[in-house]
Amino acid sequence: MAMSPELRSKIVKLGGATALTIAIALLGGPDGVEGQRSTPYRDVGGVWTVCSGITGPDVIPGHHYSDKECDALLNKHLAPVKVAVDAAVKIPIDNYTRAALYSFAYNVGVTAFRRSSLLRHVNAGDTLAACDDLRKWVYVNKQRNRGLVNRREIDRQVCLLGQT
Repeated sequence: MAMSPELRSKIVKLGGATALTIAIALLGGPDGVEGQRSTPYRDVGGVWTVCSGITGPDVIPGHHYSDKECDALLNKHLAPVKVAVDAAVKIPIDNYTRAALYSFAYNVGVTAFRRSSLLRHVNAGDTLAACDDLRKWVYVNKQRNRGLVNRREIDRQVCLLGQT
């Protein structure tokens, strides 16, 4: 699945922005890869989730989250991901690739990111292989998940924007 023209335009227009700003645009709101749901639900793995993929103790089943609350939660949850990704990436990379790494690590967790071949490829200077590695992370409970296939393709497209 390709990134929607609206999301692509939004991301490209942020070309001079920080990687964090690009990642927030990529993840947040109704146009982001996560979409945005104001009422908690169980994701495909059975985890309580709300807003743009927020999980954990901030998710209160039955609570309705405003857009302002969702924005605050995304910023709160993305901050430690940014720190972890920035510490793990040892070479200079462009902001689009870094934003895609933030999105990926936000979704799979920083431990999985740190152990990934994707990170090894980035640090070896093979960004194209790293972007392609995103396509490997599409399984939930050993089952290929169409939603993750779509999400990883969008992350890959953002990752590759810096390679052109």
